[in-house]
Amino acid sequence: MTDHEILAADTTMGPVTLLVGDLDAMTKYYRDAVSLRVLVGAERAAGTDADNTVTLGRGTTPVIILVHAPELKHASAHEAGLFHTAILFETEEALAAAVYSVAQKYPNTFTGSSDHLVSKAFYFTDPEGNGVELYWDRDRSAWSWTHGTLEMSTLYLDPNLFLREHLTEAAVAEPVIGGATVGHVHLQVGDVETARQFYVHLLGFETMGELPGSALFVSAGGYHHHLAMNTWNSRGAGPRQLALGLSRIDIRVPSNDDLGALTERMSHHGIQIRDDGRAVSFDDPWANTITVGSTN
Repeated sequence: MTDHEILAADTTMGPVTLLVGDLDAMTKYYRDAVSLRVLVGAERAAGTDADNTVTLGRGTTPVIILVHAPELKHASAHEAGLFHTAILFETEEALAAAVYSVAQKYPNTFTGSSDHLVSKAFYFTDPEGNGVELYWDRDRSAWSWTHGTLEMSTLYLDPNLFLREHLTEAAVAEPVIGGATVGHVHLQVGDVETARQFYVHLLGFETMGELPGSALFVSAGGYHHHLAMNTWNSRGAGPRQLALGLSRIDIRVPSNDDLGALTERMSHHGIQIRDDGRAVSFDDPWANTITVGSTN
């Protein structure tokens, strides 16, 4: 793969959009438990019918966009779609504040925690069954590489010990500490090789790691992963039908030139592009919608 076919190193993830059956309940979860702020749609979040969309994030950065779609049904757990949205916090104190908040308000939604060597992560399921990861990255200088491959693992992380070490009284009183962004998105797909062809060879991410035949981790700029794709529940799955859950994933490239190069590359390979003048959208082989815009 030549340089012009690789996504720019400063590529980042934008918000994840979910189709939800109960907008009020889902807004409450991401606002009151995950400790995001309502950025757009406050009127609807307060209980009126002013809007069918609520955007939540930190500062001016959107993280989760909830779109009310009560007419839709839940997809099967074995279909392609979202495995989890991973929300990245700036410090361990900020992560501890969010983890404690969710654990206190929605104690039955915790599903596990892991030290991945590059990060510390806590896993939850939101009220409509969407996976949520809350995590913090170690500094890149602490990451280890072996023969050009980033070392990642899944080690036991004691959640109670983590909270004892990093949760402060101030964080309990005010859990909104610092910024939060979508660090990565993990998808369920039908097979890994098709995912590799699309996300690496066409879209332009680089492979950072894989579990042969079952999971692939890709990124831009040497990050541990911006996207992951696995077949743990969805091996052999075909294109998605419209259902509650993932609506779209947003990716941000640094410049309009980068966006233009990506658009040209995808069009050249026969991928149908939708261009609204600000961003381009296209579907992966499982009908997951990807929207790419530039940050300038």
